[in-house]
Amino acid sequence: MSYNTEEIARRGEELYELKVRPNVEAGNLGRFLVLDVLSGRYEIAEDDLTATLRLLTLVPDAVTYGVRIGSQEAYHLGSVRSRERR
Repeated sequence: MSYNTEEIARRGEELYELKVRPNVEAGNLGRFLVLDVLSGRYEIAEDDLTATLRLLTLVPDAVTYGVRIGSQEAYHLGSVRSRERR
């Protein structure tokens, strides 16, 4: 069965908020969590690649959703430039 990105995001957010977040937030702020939206299994690591590889070792056909624990966004796209006065 295949899922589109919107369905994966919806299922992942729901599982994370209702079942996973209360159990992992303390002591893991800033770390990455990758969750299989089908089984509910997850892995936590300092970076998303490590968490993903660990999860795929346990659940090879995982449908993954990632989040940075304690953050509204896992990634920031683009650059942040400070303004200089001239």
